[in-house]
Amino acid sequence: MFDPASLKYDVNGLIPAIAQDAESHDVLMMAWMNAEAVAQTLQTGRVTYWSRSRKSFWVKGESSGHVQELVELRVDCDRDCLLVLVRQTGPACHTNRRSCFYTAIREGAETEIMKPMI
Repeated sequence: MFDPASLKYDVNGLIPAIAQDAESHDVLMMAWMNAEAVAQTLQTGRVTYWSRSRKSFWVKGESSGHVQELVELRVDCDRDCLLVLVRQTGPACHTNRRSCFYTAIREGAETEIMKPMI
């Protein structure tokens, strides 16, 4: 059985978690998890993160309805980063965009490559 304590967390007990759409393979966002958030995610199937600013758990979509349903959790080779494959309902970004990665650097300038969803 998988033990979340087997992962390598930083000095604050956190591990980066990259959310990727399981079907389209779009990278949606990056957030932080601690061992309990990993355990809750695996237990409930709803992706749970740790908010560093609020110092509390947040289940993605709990207030917005933009839910991330867990499809598969992957651990990288160093065990210090997670890839969370999800079924995303609505936008993943708090700016109402599909992805948090909506700005590209092109020819030395920032370019917005994704508009907010309506």
